[in-house]
Amino acid sequence: MIELIVVRHGETDWNRIRRLQGHTDIALNATGVEQAGRLCEALAAEPIAAIHASDLSRALETARPIADRLELPIRTSPLLRERNYGILEGKTFPEIQERDPDEAEQLRLRSADHTIPGGESQRTFFHRVVDAVCAIARAADAGPLLIVTHGGVLDMLQRSATGLALDAERSCPIPNAVINRIGYEHGHFVVRAWAEEP
Repeated sequence: MIELIVVRHGETDWNRIRRLQGHTDIALNATGVEQAGRLCEALAAEPIAAIHASDLSRALETARPIADRLELPIRTSPLLRERNYGILEGKTFPEIQERDPDEAEQLRLRSADHTIPGGESQRTFFHRVVDAVCAIARAADAGPLLIVTHGGVLDMLQRSATGLALDAERSCPIPNAVINRIGYEHGHFVVRAWAEEP
């Protein structure tokens, strides 16, 4: 079994006000930078074999202190990005409710097959994430592997591991910059530990 240490990036200003980021490239705020530092200290003694990250700034800025400390390269991939929210990116849920109530309702229902204009459906996102992480794990000679990514990606991996339906409410918190441990074996994920504070 390959161990995956999967981490959501540190906080951004858009996280703080619950503005949809998606593929929009938003940097960490001061709190996020501090969180990345604490995460680095917590993971410094882990025998991490490789570091993978989303190619968006908030994930790279979270991964970089760990990569520098461990003297490992960061292998980036757009497949590890957050869900593409298309026309909804940059908006808060109340703003979406006001300007586009039909899209707000689709979000509220967690409609798995609704494609956001200019974006992607939850089901497409799910398969993108699961396929990408499975490929990373299959290609690894050893673990643990560190994957620095986004809240939605963690949600999809947790759903894959537990069988939780795409239209169900989240069953666990996904805080910024905490440690989640997932095992991978023969195409399946197993949650081993969740939301460990660094």
